[in-house]
Amino acid sequence: MPIQVIVEKCTGCMLCIKACPFDAIRIMDRPEGRGLASDRPEGHGLASFGQSHSQSQKKAIIDLNKCTLCGACVPACKFKAILIEKTPEKCSLPDIKDYKGIWVFAEQKLGKAQSVSYELLGKARELADKLKCQVSAVFIGHNLKDQLDELIWHGADNIYLVEAPEIANFQDEPYTRILVELVKKYKPEILLCGATAIGRSLISRVAIKIKAGLTADCTGLDIDPEKKILLQTRPAFGGNIMATIISPNYRPQMATVRHKVFQPMQPDKHRKGKVIKEAFDAAVYESRTKLLDIVEEVETLVNLAEADIIVSGGRGMGGPENFKLLEELAHALGAAVGASRAAVDSGWMPYSHQVGQTGRTVAPKIYFACGISGQIQHLVGMQSSKIIVAINKDPEAPIFKVATYGIVGDLFQVIPSLTKKFKETLKK
Repeated sequence: MPIQVIVEKCTGCMLCIKACPFDAIRIMDRPEGRGLASDRPEGHGLASFGQSHSQSQKKAIIDLNKCTLCGACVPACKFKAILIEKTPEKCSLPDIKDYKGIWVFAEQKLGKAQSVSYELLGKARELADKLKCQVSAVFIGHNLKDQLDELIWHGADNIYLVEAPEIANFQDEPYTRILVELVKKYKPEILLCGATAIGRSLISRVAIKIKAGLTADCTGLDIDPEKKILLQTRPAFGGNIMATIISPNYRPQMATVRHKVFQPMQPDKHRKGKVIKEAFDAAVYESRTKLLDIVEEVETLVNLAEADIIVSGGRGMGGPENFKLLEELAHALGAAVGASRAAVDSGWMPYSHQVGQTGRTVAPKIYFACGISGQIQHLVGMQSSKIIVAINKDPEAPIFKVATYGIVGDLFQVIPSLTKKFKETLKK
């Protein structure tokens, strides 16, 4: 038995019952000379007392069907009448020497490869040069042939292409099965995926199926020059430190990377690549869920992820009505409107506009931070911007430490003035 009650020590005090979070312990009469576990029908799952006792009295009985061996009852028993013996599982490391190459899951929506795929291919190309291996893209969907050249031009040496009408749009179950089968067959050393809604949903399922590690939301990737393993860097403890994570004993080494963290390589139309078509049984494409419709988000301004200029507001905006000032400035510049987490949590802007560690990572040419203090959680999402313009009435605000240009003043006066000046200048 993994857990036992020592009958000579148990007093029936009920302290263990109060400590058990799973309602797995009862205080019951134990008849003279009888061992409860052996007298019960097979599979009843009650823990044995051990030795028999000379007289009938109430003792603790543990239901093994409910017990999770959490151990909460052990310190609760003042009489040391409960023992847990946990046998550690034997774990054998897999053979990883046959795993070669870097793979990128090339995400597509409505048949069009997403820009995060090109960003990852560019980084994969850089890593592959250090490992002296090839870069491959995994492309799943339907009618994707017109996208293949672009993937090769942006760094792919090979494309594993899986096409079928049933998988034209992303669904968790079939895409997971396909990627798992491909990984088992071809054994990539590294597998990268965008930290998008699709990527996060897919790649965690794949990692569980193939028993591999996964580092989420990486902001940096590199290769250890000596061990030739992937160095995966990401913010930790709320963005207060940067942690570098490795997976030395399991393959593939898996990581997700946010959109706009890396830059795509310049497309080389002279590059040639190999397309490897894969097909699976109909059962692989089946899903317990049904996709009813895809509704594109209607945006009055420029898409945040693709914008060259972003105008963001934080808690200093004071309320949702004041974001109209930012929208007017954005219209004048052809920009997108962003927001800090504080503004989104307050209900002033939708989550799709949130910039930061728990929102989107952006890297525009110009980023206006209006009424944003500049906490590390926000900086993680926008510090790669080429030019940062900070507007804040607090001269000690942390945002000024990363800003290219800083304006100390009342944003309700500064922003309308900037909007007016930009409109006049751009007309000319």
